Amino acid sequence: MTFPFEYAVLRVVPRIERGESINGGVVVYCRDLDYLGARVQLDADRLRALDPGADVEAVAAALRSVAGTCDGTGRASVEDIGRRFRWLVAPRSTVVQAGPVHTGLTDDPAAETERLLRLLVLAIDR
Repeated sequence: MTFPFEYAVLRVVPRIERGESINGGVVVYCRDLDYLGARVQLDADRLRALDPGADVEAVAAALRSVAGTCDGTGRASVEDIGRRFRWLVAPRSTVVQAGPVHTGLTDDPAAETERLLRLLVLAIDR
């Protein structure tokens, strides 16, 4: 049996005024299976190609913070997972931004999170 899920790509935008970005992670939410998860992976070389002065560690920490919000270790962990997902994907003008929310069907949202990380962040098609 499959269930609907929502996901968004986490974009790293080192210089907001330029609008250039790289993908740094994914957030997946499946209400029916009570799942909220994120996988992040920062490519420091690609980040520095967009902004040689980027604070790689600060950006990595911001991405880890998103993952912490999903797994319940972040400051927003007191909220239910649906509210946390909506908060994470809300538009903002910061270095780490969520892209548009997309939907799909899955029977294993954790595996879907890994698949999306490989496909959309690591650019591995398998």
